[in-house]
Amino acid sequence: MTADGGVTALVLAGQRGGGPDPMAAAAGVSHKALLPVAGVPMLLRVVSALRASPVVGRIVVCIEAPEETLSGLGGLEGVLLRAAESSPARSAAAALEEFGAPLLVTTADHALLTPAMVGHFVSAVPRSVAAAAALARSGTVLAGHPGTRRTWLRFRDGAFSGCNLFLLAETENAARAVGFWRRVEGARKRPLAMARLLGPLPLLRFALGRLTLRAALDALERRCGARLAAVEMPFADAAVDVDKPADLALAEARLLREAAG
Repeated sequence: MTADGGVTALVLAGQRGGGPDPMAAAAGVSHKALLPVAGVPMLLRVVSALRASPVVGRIVVCIEAPEETLSGLGGLEGVLLRAAESSPARSAAAALEEFGAPLLVTTADHALLTPAMVGHFVSAVPRSVAAAAALARSGTVLAGHPGTRRTWLRFRDGAFSGCNLFLLAETENAARAVGFWRRVEGARKRPLAMARLLGPLPLLRFALGRLTLRAALDALERRCGARLAAVEMPFADAAVDVDKPADLALAEARLLREAAG
């Protein structure tokens, strides 16, 4: 898919679980999105990368009480601010309803996001799908960051890490995918409800290491009624989000190396 500057980028910067993040609290900021990484708040790093991408035409930041939370923070000129909903999926649904597709969704803790990642992902999404997610293969991630600990999705054809990049490519059918995402969010702490949503056979095959990535997408398509795709990213940094102190140290070391040339 090509966007020619027409993609709206949504940055999810709200609090998870409705309370302060431990890393934010330790740094003395209200939201993890404002956590400094190599001296720059993560949110501004993400906005800067999106602003520099030729495929992005509009940037929206979704956070609780945006005018108050972001008061005094420079670098957001021209960015649209919206109040976060009660969950990431609900925030994405609200943005899709207001702005339509194509809608690129990422998170404020994607501190190593680059315009090259954005461009690769958007251009690689097949035209025929309603929604797509970016994944990085374990070999790619570990080649760039040996020893890093990530959450791997282990399929028969490889292990992958999520990259916190999603494209809602077509409004009506993408809304079905987001609706399914909302149902998964609601069931995430109830294993039996999750099994009913995803289907017991795909879950069993996944647990036994027999499920391919494409078969997993096929199963999700049947459940949500929309065509889905996964885009493999060739960037180790694409899989890095700052969720814990080790991630922060990794991101800062990477940025400092880059600054040193």
